[in-house]
Amino acid sequence: MEQFFQLKQHGTTVRTEIMAGFTTFMAMAYILMVNAGMFAELEGQVTYNAVYIATAISAVIGTVLIGLLSNLPLAQASGMGLNAYFVYTVCFGIGLSYANALVLVLADGIIFTLLTITGLRRKIFDAIPSAVRMAIPAGIGLFIAFLGLQNAGLVVDSSTLVGLASFNLYSGTATWGSIMPMLVTFFALLAIAAMSRRGVKGSVLFGILGGAVAYYILGFTVPGFYDGFAESLSFNPFTAFSEFAQLSFGKVFTEGFNFTPYIEANGMGSFVIMFITTALAFCMVDMFDTLGTLYGACARGGLLTKEGEVPHIDRAMLADAIATTTGAICGTSTVTTFVESSAGVGEGGRTGLASMSTAVFFFIAMFLSPLAQLIPSCATAAALIYVGVLMMNCVREIEWTSAEIAVPAFLTVAMMPFTYSISFGIAFGLISYTFIALFTGKAREIKPATWIIVILFALTFFLTH
Repeated sequence: MEQFFQLKQHGTTVRTEIMAGFTTFMAMAYILMVNAGMFAELEGQVTYNAVYIATAISAVIGTVLIGLLSNLPLAQASGMGLNAYFVYTVCFGIGLSYANALVLVLADGIIFTLLTITGLRRKIFDAIPSAVRMAIPAGIGLFIAFLGLQNAGLVVDSSTLVGLASFNLYSGTATWGSIMPMLVTFFALLAIAAMSRRGVKGSVLFGILGGAVAYYILGFTVPGFYDGFAESLSFNPFTAFSEFAQLSFGKVFTEGFNFTPYIEANGMGSFVIMFITTALAFCMVDMFDTLGTLYGACARGGLLTKEGEVPHIDRAMLADAIATTTGAICGTSTVTTFVESSAGVGEGGRTGLASMSTAVFFFIAMFLSPLAQLIPSCATAAALIYVGVLMMNCVREIEWTSAEIAVPAFLTVAMMPFTYSISFGIAFGLISYTFIALFTGKAREIKPATWIIVILFALTFFLTH
């Protein structure tokens, strides 16, 4: 381990690396439950258990890869934001099946791999104006928080499109059974924030677990809460592996390439444009998320080179791309480097040995699916809202006093939750930036690649939506 991971050269020890890996796992273990719960909404296509195992396996593979290839103390798993894009935009919005959407993730992984190997990754990254690039994480954060508020039942349909759920016990428009889960979400969110402020490692996970305990304790106060509860319990961990093998693993190959229902309903031209733009949205968000996380986590740990670059960045990006491809085969959305890796770096992690440690804990977690399935949606909703809060941090870097920057940035952020689509947010941001630059005498600043991406998104609106 000393020779391979160069522990002494990095000023660390085996014990420090293992503890750093455990810290990272505690900080990001919530993704196992949140991701599985989100995909479980695709009823009849995939189950909670199947995606739980798919998420864990892809996290193990991705985390091992980034540790071995780049020797960085980082971890990977299905990315927040892109999992919501997969379920709510691609499946519910566009109308593709679970298996069809996995093909788009597979395409993202293959494209990302080719771009990294050929060096074209940097050119595409530079083609996205900074106004849009900086706003993308914030838009995704707002979108995720909106999903969390909906999952908690706090935000509901109303005459104004959205409204606050009723808490009125006096008039009878609400019952204690409907209010209790919303209160659990709200106070679990506050608990996560308080623990994070006090520097508690794994505050999001503890918030989810605490919310689940509170939910079941308060369940005794709700008439009929536990009726039939014992009948649905199963403590056989291998049940989840069976569902994974039947419903998730390899589904991208056995059913994914059958796009006949979409083509019959929309036409071949619409399908081609939809496929290109959706895969492009997956790839762009994955790329920006990974680059931002790599720089942020390495900067926190003092791991950047003298030139301010991430060491072995191409290897780290390659690990991310391969993990995404593997994730598609397993049956989950895009795998990306997690910003929660910073927790392990802050604990002293400096090498890929910390990643190996994190991967071991994800492997162990695969056998805890029966317990994870008991986590209610009101508890995971608190995690969604909190992660959304964290992702809003980047808006402070946006120059809001400049219209040519503020308008594209605002549209990028606002249109994601308002249209229920990450790709639409990116599209509105890019199109608005291009037109403002065009009519303010800055057409020469628009890169050719930017024009190509804008035209593709414009065709999406006119031909497929």
